[in-house]
Amino acid sequence: MFDPKTHRYPYPKDTSAHYLVVKKDNGTVFDRNYPYVDRSKGMRFKQALTRLLLDVFAFHVARVRLGLRVKGRENLKKHREALRNGAVSCSNHVHLWDFIAVMYALRPHKPYVMIWDKNVRGENGTLMRLVRGIPIPQDDVHATAAMAKDVARVLDGGFVHVYGEGSMWEYYQPIRPFKDGFAYFAVRNGKPVLPLAFSYRRPGWIRRKIFRQIALFTLTVGEPIFPDGTLRHDDRIKDLIVRTHDAVCRLAGIDPGENVYPPVYDRSERVDYYDQSDDGDA
Repeated sequence: MFDPKTHRYPYPKDTSAHYLVVKKDNGTVFDRNYPYVDRSKGMRFKQALTRLLLDVFAFHVARVRLGLRVKGRENLKKHREALRNGAVSCSNHVHLWDFIAVMYALRPHKPYVMIWDKNVRGENGTLMRLVRGIPIPQDDVHATAAMAKDVARVLDGGFVHVYGEGSMWEYYQPIRPFKDGFAYFAVRNGKPVLPLAFSYRRPGWIRRKIFRQIALFTLTVGEPIFPDGTLRHDDRIKDLIVRTHDAVCRLAGIDPGENVYPPVYDRSERVDYYDQSDDGDA
């Protein structure tokens, strides 16, 4: 079984913080006028071409690179009627390529993906936009409102994927606390949340010794979770966060009651409950 304690990463104190360094900054300003979902003919053509390349090439490369197995895709067909009018998918975030795995698992749906704004400003910014990345603006309520409006348009029949934890931590096993963005989108737009979870498998000898692969990935698709219409708005969001976090834990093979690092709901800027005895490394 894969043991993350043998592979140390600089996991930060804040469970939603990023530790990767984005070297480039192209100066893009994410304000109320930025096209968070670019509907121009030119962009739609380039995104369609990118999707073709994903279908023909990138999905297969990612499956090999990640050792990817997808489980639970039958839930997409089983709940087709519930999902046909749009949904917010939500997962943990454990690899630079895991967005490709999500897109592969959710086909034929073509989700937009909420993305760290620095990634869109950085060296991979063009790619992020071509794979339907929506940057998350920081510290600007007007920009956030404009972004949420574009997300609402997408959810009118489409999918938006949100990483509940808020940042990418490579090969991290416990499910970190979820931020409230995905639940806010679901409640505000009256859409279900589709939980997905990345878990790990031990690589074979060739992958371990020759390719130095730490773990193989399994992505499991769950069943949709619906906002509780009997609750008040804020309580509806909190309830959806808790139920989605529990679902992602279970899909990852983790008993929610034994998830090492509660709580599941985080609005703080700094939490260090998961820092046990080894300076925060898992």
